[in-house]
Amino acid sequence: MRRQKRDLSERAFQKGYQAGISGRHKENCPHDVGEVRQNWLTGWREGRTDNWDGFTGVSGIHKLDLH
Repeated sequence: MRRQKRDLSERAFQKGYQAGISGRHKENCPHDVGEVRQNWLTGWREGRTDNWDGFTGVSGIHKLDLH
């Protein structure tokens, strides 16, 4: 059974969060402009905050949408 594609904005947020939690730089954002870029950066900021607060590995998995 195929999974439905997630909303592009939601996917951008999740990918940004993963980039932030892993310590990558925000300049690695794959989107140039628009709402999708903003969602990616919002996810990145939240991921960086969680990284600084120690929510890495298993302790941060509650933030990810694992559908």
